[in-house]
Formats: sequence, structure tokens, C-alpha cells
Amino acid sequence: MTSFGYTLMTEQSGPRELVGHAAAAERAGFDFAVMSDHYFPWLDEMGHSPYAWSVLGAVTQATEQIELMTYVTCPTMRYHPAVVAQKAATVDLLSDGRFTLGLGAGENLNEHVTGRGWPPVNVRHEMLLEALEIITALFAGEYVDYKGEHFRVDSAKLWDVPTTPVPIGVAVSGEQSVRAFAPLADHLIAVEPDVRLINWWDAATDKPHTRKIGQLPVCWGPDRQACVTRAHELFRWFGGGWKVNAELPGPAGFAGASQFVTPDDVAGSIPCGPDLGAIVTAVRGFEDAGFTDVALVQIGDESQRDFLAVAEKELLPALHG
Repeated sequence: MTSFGYTLMTEQSGPRELVGHAAAAERAGFDFAVMSDHYFPWLDEMGHSPYAWSVLGAVTQATEQIELMTYVTCPTMRYHPAVVAQKAATVDLLSDGRFTLGLGAGENLNEHVTGRGWPPVNVRHEMLLEALEIITALFAGEYVDYKGEHFRVDSAKLWDVPTTPVPIGVAVSGEQSVRAFAPLADHLIAVEPDVRLINWWDAATDKPHTRKIGQLPVCWGPDRQACVTRAHELFRWFGGGWKVNAELPGPAGFAGASQFVTPDDVAGSIPCGPDLGAIVTAVRGFEDAGFTDVALVQIGDESQRDFLAVAEKELLPALHG
């Protein structure tokens, strides 16, 4: 049975609002909640980007059952992997074992702030591989020394670790990344319903019960045209695809890259308006591709309360049906 998630999108909501959204998503009946980890929003119009890990700490205390996940954290530039391991272990303890650490190779948008430059994708994958090795070793609770091409760890140890190591999901976008990361990760993360990713992943890992976690943006609301306008204002960057989105350095770059994207273009790729059937159909695309979990992104901070109300009464029953 597919699990359905709610996205705590830090780029469009403030920290207090995000904590409230998480509690409301749990009450509405969502199985899990994922949280983005950004330094910048994609576009200036989005207007937010609080520190995800502080918000997650608060969310662990405002909720009781809903599973939590980063979607995703880059453990290579803004954060050293040893620090990510400590943060993830702490959040898992605070949530009583409800946390999954979602990792990815990152975007220039967020990682350039440390002033180290933005490496090519093959180097970023090398860095992520080393980070996975470091984090996995630290989750064992023993002293870790590590000397790699990109990272060093000197006698590090996590003093507060869960009895069961924190599950790790890794974002992938093609066969190369799947083959590199599947042997080291527990779960697959992707934003497109591509059945090839699922097949490559299953061929590259022998771990049982691995989850395939996807994400789908939607813009629900009673007025379709208002939803199209809101989706265009806040999510016109989405159509660029990962290869473009990973490289642009800031919101101004995304504004320029999406200047010729029309509202009709956005409406053609994102379900907009009151038609819940369109959302269900889009989710079925992920299910048909083999995804076990799908997290919805409701576009627009001001629309979250109404969306969660309709999700509880109509959308989630339809998805489960």
C-alpha cells in the first residue's frame, strides 16, 4: 500500500508556520512529512528559508506519530558529513525513531554560500559517496577516523545515537547516480515517476523493503485560475529539471531562466484547481512506476489550512481508495 506524505516547504513558509503545518498534517492523516533544507528560496516571491534542522526539532515535539524526513539535505558543503550525522541522530532520538535522513548532491543555490565554489557533478557525487561512508560509520556509535579525497574525520564519535541506525534515503536522477548510491543507502528518493530509476535501483541493491519516495507539486484551491496564477508565481522554476536547477546560483538566476514560462506551461505540469481527480491521477503515475511513497507539495503558504482540511475529508480517502 502506498504511503502519502506532506511537504514542509521551507522556501514558502516561516518556521512557526511550518511547525503548525506539520501538526495539522498529522491530524489530517498523512503518513509522513518531508522537509526541504535550503539557504535560499527558489524565487524571491517565495519569501522564506528558515533553518530546517531547528524547525525539525520543534516538529518532533509538536507531533507524535507522523514520520519525518529531510527532502533533501546536502552533506558536503554547507554541512560537514560528521555534523549531519550528529543532527540526524539527535532528530531521530527526539522523534522516538520517526526520522529518515534524506540526502542529495545539492544545488548551487544553497551550497555556494560557503564560498568554496560549485564543483562539477562527478565531483559532487564523489563527495556524497564519502559523506555516506562517514555518516554510516558514525551511526554505529564508535570512534571514526576517515581520510578521503574530499573529507577528513579525526576521532569523531556520536554520544547520543539511536539503538537502530537512522535510515538513509538518497536522491537519484539517472543510472549513474543509482548505481553509485543504491549499495550504500536504504531508500530511493526522486522527483519524477521514472520506472527506469526503480528498475536500476532494484538491480543495484539487495536490501529488502527499500522504499521509493517521490514528490508531487499540486496547487489545490476552489478557483482554478487563481491556482494557476499562484503556481506560476511561486513554482515556474520547477520545469527546468534537476540538471538546470542544480547549477543556477540564486533566485535571480531562476527568475531569468523561467521568464518565458507561461501560466499554461505550469498548469500543464502541475495539477491546479479544485479537481481532486487530477491529483489522484498524477499520484497514480508514481504508483504505476513503482514508488511506495508520494509526498505532496501544496503551493502557497496561505492555502495550507484549506488544503489540509480537504485532504483529510476527501483527498486522502480518494488516494487510499
